Amino acid sequence: MSEDARFFAFLKNRIGLDVASVGEAIIERAVRQRCLSAKASDHDAYWQLLIASADEQQALIEAVIVPETWFFRYPESFGTLGKLAATRLAQLNGVRPLRILSLPCSTGEEPYSIAMALFDAGLQPQQFKVEAVDISPMSLQRARQGVYGKNSFRGSDLGFRERYFSHVDEGYRVEDRVRERVSFQVGNLLDPGLLVAQSAYDFVFCRNLLIYFDVDTQKRGFEALKRMTRDDGVLFIGPAEGSLLGRMGMASIGIAQSFAFRHRADPMPDQLAVVTATPVLPPLPVERSRQAMSLPPGAARARSSVRPFTAPQPLTRATPPADVGDAAALLDDIRRLANEGKSAEAKAACDQYLKRYEPVARVFYWLGLLSEVSGDVAGAQGFYRKALYLEPQHPEALAQLAALLAAQGDVAGARRLQERAARGVNKEGRNR
Repeated sequence: MSEDARFFAFLKNRIGLDVASVGEAIIERAVRQRCLSAKASDHDAYWQLLIASADEQQALIEAVIVPETWFFRYPESFGTLGKLAATRLAQLNGVRPLRILSLPCSTGEEPYSIAMALFDAGLQPQQFKVEAVDISPMSLQRARQGVYGKNSFRGSDLGFRERYFSHVDEGYRVEDRVRERVSFQVGNLLDPGLLVAQSAYDFVFCRNLLIYFDVDTQKRGFEALKRMTRDDGVLFIGPAEGSLLGRMGMASIGIAQSFAFRHRADPMPDQLAVVTATPVLPPLPVERSRQAMSLPPGAARARSSVRPFTAPQPLTRATPPADVGDAAALLDDIRRLANEGKSAEAKAACDQYLKRYEPVARVFYWLGLLSEVSGDVAGAQGFYRKALYLEPQHPEALAQLAALLAAQGDVAGARRLQERAARGVNKEGRNR
């Protein structure tokens, strides 16, 4: 086993991380950092230290995991939670408080957002309790402190900061009434002894985690999440995880951009395990959502009947260098808007790009993702095919389109796309 491969295997065994989902370079960099910090003479010496020290094992995991989150990320999910929680409380009729789980909770922005959303929905403190779990003790320490800088507050609607935070020297501190509704604990979703896995919750938030696992580990993770979600409960996931969950016997609740699923009475057969570990956004500075760094396969359900994409007409003049910078800035705006859940604004930015610049695969790929989020599966397939027309080996478009075909039962078509993506990866490795 090569020097790097053994570290990849360690992270796979410990936290289920699929190296292909984040790129080898990120893990290699983390290993180098830990070698320097531990004053190990070489990789062999560091490996011996790693397997002998639980503290060093945790330190390497911390170096790989890059928390990137903010308050009220995907705001539609929290609005949906408030409405569903009020209905659920009426059904419980005072028998018990609502139980909500956030996993992984990173540095606390998500569970605190849950508590604030429930207060905004009119719930009283005694009517709910949020349990938050993360594999990183360092992240949990920050979460318990409850003090956040400007990077945790994004978007234009920051009214919640006035309602639930106080200004301190280090930034903003969550008020005690919010902090008291959230409890934190260290844990790993894949650990069979995980305490929170022994009971079921009314609402579970687990977003942008399992996309970093291989197929077998994804299945284990989703089975654990299903067990932790009550039969009449709701599971909130990341925008790109819908097709994975759909094949595991859960169905969307039908509220746009809520990314919320519940148990389905007639589970679909697992027709195809589509092997993907792709970022939702292509390789501009990819935003990292916890447990490593990106987002993939989307939700889908209907066969496309899209007209073939005609070849773009060549421009009559070269794009000036100044425009190249403007184009890159606009692509970055698309990425940011999509990450913030602002689908309409992201789509408008894509349309603006196509009016001003030559078409590129990345923009059509984004349009495909945005179409999936809005439920337009046929449109999404058309955009992915346009992306592949411009860039036949675009890995994310191949993976997304394969996931759509698999969800529709087109096993052969999905398999062809998977094999095509694999050939591209092998060719890239040889060229490298």
